Amino acid sequence: MISFLKHLFLPRETNNYRAKILHNKSLLLFTLFFFSAGLLMSFLRTNYPQVLGTFSNISNDQLLAITNQDRQTAGLPPLSINSELSQAAQNKANDMFSKDYWAHVSPDGTTPWVFIKNTGYNYIYAGENLARGFTTPGDVVNAWMNSPSHRENMLSPKYTDVGFAVETGNLTGENTVLVVEMFGSTSFATKTVNPEQQQKSIAVAVTSPTLTPTPTLVQTSPQPNGQTLAEQKINFNQQLAATNLNQTEKTLVNGATFSVLSARVIISLFIFVLILDMIIIERKKIIRFVGHNLDHVIFLSLILLIILVLAKGSIL
Repeated sequence: MISFLKHLFLPRETNNYRAKILHNKSLLLFTLFFFSAGLLMSFLRTNYPQVLGTFSNISNDQLLAITNQDRQTAGLPPLSINSELSQAAQNKANDMFSKDYWAHVSPDGTTPWVFIKNTGYNYIYAGENLARGFTTPGDVVNAWMNSPSHRENMLSPKYTDVGFAVETGNLTGENTVLVVEMFGSTSFATKTVNPEQQQKSIAVAVTSPTLTPTPTLVQTSPQPNGQTLAEQKINFNQQLAATNLNQTEKTLVNGATFSVLSARVIISLFIFVLILDMIIIERKKIIRFVGHNLDHVIFLSLILLIILVLAKGSIL
């Protein structure tokens, strides 16, 4: 077994001083294998989603905890989960998947504020953050916090309530995890609000596997519906349990990360073999008429870098 691995990965006399994995026939077999594997994965995603599908490891309580940690660090009071905002976030996520768009405003002109009002939450201040393609709650919150406009929503003293929705599905041709965050407040902030911030506005930014964030901020007068502020807020733990709408049944293999992880491993393996090949050939002073390994290493490294960048997810 050891001899076979050396023959496969190390330049030796048995493989004409060129790692067998780097021979033309081997590369052709790898190409055919990956092409076939791609077709198989596409077939499994379509016909057997319980085997190869997309699922989320992100939960509402994790998002809330990390968000409130950042607010506490900034000297701000924590946000409370609000069932109406969570329902608004869920409705927005469903709308995005059903109409296949990645934006704050839907193709028919529906704004985030419509989803919030339709749940009966009579806001004075409201905002929205979106994210897609992330696999952990920490990555989602960090992406928002690294964007000035999204960070403004996360650390706004005007907001007291928040709602989340985490859903998986096909969005703009990509199987992804979508996170919707809705902020709100039914009372005026104690601090003076800049008149420019009192205008309805939506700041847009993208990340799919792009990474650029921008949140939304709005101020308007509430329309009373007979509810008091106390009636609109329920116990924090009860709300947290009621708004865990993001739990999805896990599949055997997570298709959202499997392809990217496989590509990283395979490209890293070839880079390692090429570098090892260069070192051994140089030390043994072996002369051979083949392409320059360094060129291949640089090319594969660029591909790996592109995959890493594109796999980071995006925010809006």
